[in-house]
Amino acid sequence: MDHVGGSGHILDAASLGDHVDRLYRAAWALCGSRADAEDLVQETFARVLAQPRRVRAESDLGYLLAALRNTFVSSRRTASRRIVSIDPPAGFEPVDRSGASRPDEALEVREVFAVIAGLADGFRDALVAVDIVGLTYAEAATLLGVKEATITSRVHRARTAVARGMERAAPGVMVNER
Repeated sequence: MDHVGGSGHILDAASLGDHVDRLYRAAWALCGSRADAEDLVQETFARVLAQPRRVRAESDLGYLLAALRNTFVSSRRTASRRIVSIDPPAGFEPVDRSGASRPDEALEVREVFAVIAGLADGFRDALVAVDIVGLTYAEAATLLGVKEATITSRVHRARTAVARGMERAAPGVMVNER
């Protein structure tokens, strides 16, 4: 991309090696990790070398530092959107270890969770916070940014909706309504 007036010069790919040490130190300061810094410098060079670049400054270093920072920011944004799997902590046990020995109960749990997942956001969030996670109504209200009375109402209405959803999921089973 040429700039009006022809100012600047084409980035010299052969001179990129002259800047590796300083870019690496800058990358290490950004990342906090030597391995991540190496990856960042490589990714920056790959992006810069992908197509010819016109640089306005006298030195290529300023341009390369800006490219390094932009690559760093882009990689952090991408990483923040990526789902990260983690290993469970030592001693972690699933809620219901015996699902295999009681498949009817495991099926019911899946059905309940499916009904909960189908609730409107506010009701689902309140029910999950209180009944699944075990927060108090006050804690759930603070977490969700609503009044405690709103949580009380939403949990009650969500429980009613789940009970009705389970009635539809299991025809022939009678549940008393009040």
